[in-house]
Amino acid sequence: MYSGAYPVSGATILGCAGATLAEDESAFFREADPWGFILFARNVETPAQVRHLTSALRDCVGRDAPIFIDQEGGRVARLTAPQWRDWPPARDQVMSLPVEEARRAMYLRARLIADELRAVGVDGNCAPLADIARADTHPVLLNRCYGYDATTVTTIARAVAEGCLAGGVLPVLKHIPGHGRATRDSHLDLPRVTASRAELDATDFAAFAALSDLPLAMTAHVVFNALDPKRCATQSQAAIAMIRNAIGFDGLLMTDDLSMQALSGSMAERCRAALFAGCDLMLHCNGNRVEMEAVVANTGRLTGAGAVRAERALAARTAPAAFDAREAEEEYRRLAGAHV
Repeated sequence: MYSGAYPVSGATILGCAGATLAEDESAFFREADPWGFILFARNVETPAQVRHLTSALRDCVGRDAPIFIDQEGGRVARLTAPQWRDWPPARDQVMSLPVEEARRAMYLRARLIADELRAVGVDGNCAPLADIARADTHPVLLNRCYGYDATTVTTIARAVAEGCLAGGVLPVLKHIPGHGRATRDSHLDLPRVTASRAELDATDFAAFAALSDLPLAMTAHVVFNALDPKRCATQSQAAIAMIRNAIGFDGLLMTDDLSMQALSGSMAERCRAALFAGCDLMLHCNGNRVEMEAVVANTGRLTGAGAVRAERALAARTAPAAFDAREAEEEYRRLAGAHV
């Protein structure tokens, strides 16, 4: 049980409205005291500006709060050229190389991304993906996946996670327990998966089980009929229990963005359902103050096992290992033949 030995913060990760913090926004974050923050393209202009923003966010809460971003490369990248490196879609890169070369290239890519993130004060990346691609995977996800089988996906996802961690950046495994079978975009609609439990255990769930030691994961807003035909994984006690027990993930579990249209009900209802299901952290991304106030009011503080998992995740955020970015770029080019 939680003994008070760990810092207790709000059980939320929140976004901010723009490239700088208004005075009233700073005051809100100071009172809300989220566990961490997340940045999007609306928050990014220049490296100097992002460094100033990340510093201001941490000043609000008076501690070294983790700050996350979605910097997968390809379509999902908040730091973009010409000020940051550009990357091909992950699936295209992996499929163009033998698996061992792909593994090394994706490690180097993640390590270089981590170097860029740390330089602007960001120390969490919402990657790797362990979603297995299929012919009918929705286009919003398809070319972000690392492959079409669990072995390839877990090999590449492990390399990406290791690249992040070596660079002092916390990886967030997503979208647990699997988004690859979704044929709808969960930003806009609620996907439903009808595959049997046996089939899921052998494929989608197996990929996440092989990565269950990672420090953080993000849930999928996907209904799995085999687990709970009424609720998506984010809001399903049965699905979260399966993630904890069958998959064996004992790390810090955050929701996908609560403002996505896959979820229904008020923001308060969305939070309460995810908390009741067993999620540790509520992720809210769009910077809408009214919605964030509802998230904070209905989420509460990190306590018990969630507080312990949060402290354990933060302990994985270590100083970057020695790294020569020029050598890494040169090796990456030799392997991938891509511009960086």
